[in-house]
Amino acid sequence: MTLRKIEIGPHVLYCGNNQEVFPLVGHVGLVAVDPPYGIGADEASAKNEGKHGWTYYGQTAWDRERPPRETFDAIRACSDHQVIWGANYFTDFLPPSMQWLVWDKGQRDFSLADFELAWTSQVDKAARMKTYPRSKALQDGKVHPTQKPVEIMKWCIELMPHADVVFDPFMGSGTTGVAAIQLGRKFVGVEMNDTYFEHCVRRITDAVGQGEGLFSL
Repeated sequence: MTLRKIEIGPHVLYCGNNQEVFPLVGHVGLVAVDPPYGIGADEASAKNEGKHGWTYYGQTAWDRERPPRETFDAIRACSDHQVIWGANYFTDFLPPSMQWLVWDKGQRDFSLADFELAWTSQVDKAARMKTYPRSKALQDGKVHPTQKPVEIMKWCIELMPHADVVFDPFMGSGTTGVAAIQLGRKFVGVEMNDTYFEHCVRRITDAVGQGEGLFSL
């Protein structure tokens, strides 16, 4: 597919294969990402389309396989720091780390997970947990089956205070970008799916408009 590039203020969004974008990005302060886990979330979401008032767009086979080891090697090589959600599915690709992050969803005995885990590259920092209710997460407007709350992504970005540029090579619905913009960071994102990419463009454009004058760059 042909790589597309859109600039929104200081932020850059690409629609295409992230392997083509890694060389273009250069070196950044932080990669904050929630990649596909390879657990079939795409097929599960298609079955639940319309339930609970949720609408998911651009259904594809994006969650049939994990990204290869080479993707995680590229993530680590292009950035000073990394936060990788769902890393319990990728422990064979990542080195041991002292700092794991826990998003406690504040609800028990639900059909979905009570919490989610992220690996970080901060090997000498303590593990951290944040409780953020699932009900609050839905207020962001859920359009992607594995969409993270803005507050959760802001939390993990804030743990890397010197990372002026945040890169997300699996942008999804654009939540990482919204969080980065709200924190005054520059954002670079990649999304392969055209429909999700257009949604990202709208969200990032809205976030830039709401945060005019906020940027430190």
